[in-house]
Amino acid sequence: MEIKTASRLEGIGEYYFSQKLREIESLNKEGKDILNLGIGSPDLPPHPEVIRMLQDTAAKDHVHAYQSYKGSPILRNAISQWYQTWYGVALNPDTEVLPLIGSKEGIMHICMTYLDKGDEALIPDPGYPTYSSAVKLAGGTPVTYQLSEAHQWQPDLEALSQRDLSKVKLMWVNYPHMPTGQLPSADFYASLIAFAKQHEILICHDNPYSFILNDHPSSLLSAPGAKEVVLELNSLSKSANMAGWRVGMLCAAKERIDEVLRFKSNMDSGMFLPVQLAAAKALELGKDWYDEVNTIYAARREKVFELLTQLNCRFSKDQVGMFVWAAVPDSLKDGYEMSDRVLYGAAVFITPGGIFGEAGKKYIRVSLCGSIEKFEEAIHRIQTRL
Repeated sequence: MEIKTASRLEGIGEYYFSQKLREIESLNKEGKDILNLGIGSPDLPPHPEVIRMLQDTAAKDHVHAYQSYKGSPILRNAISQWYQTWYGVALNPDTEVLPLIGSKEGIMHICMTYLDKGDEALIPDPGYPTYSSAVKLAGGTPVTYQLSEAHQWQPDLEALSQRDLSKVKLMWVNYPHMPTGQLPSADFYASLIAFAKQHEILICHDNPYSFILNDHPSSLLSAPGAKEVVLELNSLSKSANMAGWRVGMLCAAKERIDEVLRFKSNMDSGMFLPVQLAAAKALELGKDWYDEVNTIYAARREKVFELLTQLNCRFSKDQVGMFVWAAVPDSLKDGYEMSDRVLYGAAVFITPGGIFGEAGKKYIRVSLCGSIEKFEEAIHRIQTRL
């Protein structure tokens, strides 16, 4: 029997990494022993106290029921305090914080809450592919805005203002930027808020990388007037090594939280309470935790720089976040060619930048989620097999 899929899936392909992991699995079955340097899934564990909190609370009898759609007050208060401590942003934990089962679900929630057929959303190129997919699935139309190395991987807001923005309701931004590792300039937040107000656009800021190799974590909500036009997503996946735990958050004005909750409350039945309590514990971690994690990532990044130099790639050493972004040599057609050459020639997988958009085609991205020994082996394979 053949069943036709919904029209909303037209133009929506399987997520790139879902496909690529299957290919890597097949190559491994053939004995290739592929070193995967492509995916940003933290290989380090959460803090022991976080794990202990999960274990201790999960053993209790009263924690296994459905939870509030708005999350535990303990977690909401912890998020509010975390934003105050690290970003200097005051949030009302009762009205301006919404825990999420991972921030990726929040991308979909926002798109489903605000986009109708015919509505447009501005999508960064290069940028996280899920932004565009979520817009399409919600019935909206993604409209890309190109980022470039020459413009410090930030949108040209003056050029955007010359476009017809009458149908645009949302604009997705992401700083520190993935995949380029670019930090926002000092005046960018203020310019972005002014742009949003001028054109009556909601800015959706995806902020999961602010603590990784970055001495000055920041939030777009810290900009004056931001709550009028900004919804910010954040996550413990990277900052607390809790990717598989699926703990995220949406922070915004009460009106925005209430609007998104109308959709979200029909999609899930809350987060397992022990996970919420463990997440609250993670949010209490101090500077020592972030310094410890970043010391490890800094050492790994030096190895990635060495690997990229071996491949004759060009890159900036000022990047932050969990990846290193690099331009491939001019002799190569694009990042796909380099990715394939390294995969099939050296049994090392590196992400081609083109999966993040047209503007990323001449680039590759290397994840820092691997041991020093793994990167050294990758360097050795590239030196001896290519």
